[in-house]
Amino acid sequence: MGRYVLRRLLQAIPVLLGTTFLIFAIVYALPGDPLQALAGEKRVDPVFAAAMREQFHLNEPLIVRYGYYLRDIVSGDFGTTFRGLPVSTIFEGKFQVTLKLALTAVIFEGIIGIGLGLWAALRRGRWEDKAVLAVTLLMVSIPTLVSGFVLQLMLGVKLKLATGIDFFPVAGVQDGVRSYLLPGFVLAMVSIAYLTRLTRTSLMETLRADYVRTAIAKGMPRRRVLGRHALRNSLIPMVTYLGADLGTLMGGAVITETIFNLPGIGQQLFLSVYLRENPVVVGIVTVLVLIYIVANLVVDLLYAVLDPRIRYE
Repeated sequence: MGRYVLRRLLQAIPVLLGTTFLIFAIVYALPGDPLQALAGEKRVDPVFAAAMREQFHLNEPLIVRYGYYLRDIVSGDFGTTFRGLPVSTIFEGKFQVTLKLALTAVIFEGIIGIGLGLWAALRRGRWEDKAVLAVTLLMVSIPTLVSGFVLQLMLGVKLKLATGIDFFPVAGVQDGVRSYLLPGFVLAMVSIAYLTRLTRTSLMETLRADYVRTAIAKGMPRRRVLGRHALRNSLIPMVTYLGADLGTLMGGAVITETIFNLPGIGQQLFLSVYLRENPVVVGIVTVLVLIYIVANLVVDLLYAVLDPRIRYE
C-alpha cells in the first residue's frame, strides 16, 4: 500500500507541472498590460512600471517566469499580487468558505443521489422509476443560474414571509451551517441528477449478476443481499464520481457564490481574472489541482475497502 501511494504521488508530479504550466501560460498570454489594468484609465508612471516588471520578472521569457513560480511554490510561497498583498492571505479564508460549500454539496449528492438511485433501481419499470428519471432530467436541464434564483426566492424569501422563520439565509455567511444548506443544494443539483442515474444503472446491473441471484435462491434475506452484496459492489463508480466531483464543485462554484453572496474562492477567481491579478489566478488554480489530485488518491484507496479483490502491490 505504501509503495502504491508513493507511486501515485510521483505520477501526480507531471500532472501538477503540466496543469500549472498550462494555466500559467494562458493567464500571462492574455492580451493587455496587467499593470495598466491595475491603474485603470490613468497613465502608468514609466519608472513605476519598470520597477514592477523587474520585481515580477515580466520582462523574462515565459519558461523563466514559470521556473521562478515553481521555486516559490516549493517553499510554500504563492507570490504577491501587483498591489503588494501576499496571495496566500487573499484566499486563505475564502478557501474555507468554498470547501464548506463543496462538502455540503457532496453530502447532498451522496444522500439524495444514492438514495433516489437505489429507490429507482428497486422499482425498475414502475411509475416511481419513471418519475425519478423525469425529475433528474429536469434537474439537468435547468441552469444553475435559474435554479439558484428560483430557490432563493421560494425558500429563502417567500417561505420566511409565510412562516416568519428564517429557515434558509439568502445571502452571506450569517448562521454557520444553515448558510450553506440552500447554496449547497443548488450547487449539487446537476450532480445529484447524474449520480442518481449512475446509481440506478450500476445497481440494476449488479442485481442481474449470478452471485446475487444465487444468494436470493439460497434463501438469504433480500435486505442482506441488497446491502452486503449488491449495493457494496455497486459503490465503486459512485465513489469515483463523488471524489472527482469535489474538485469540480470547488472550481465551478462561482455562479452559486455570486447568487448567494458567499465570499468564496469562485468569486475571488472571477474578480482576479477581471482585474488581471495573474498571481492570484495561478495560485488558486494550483491549489484546486492539488485538491483534485488528493481526492482522486483517496478514492483509489477506498476501492480496496469496497472490493477486497482489489489489491495494491
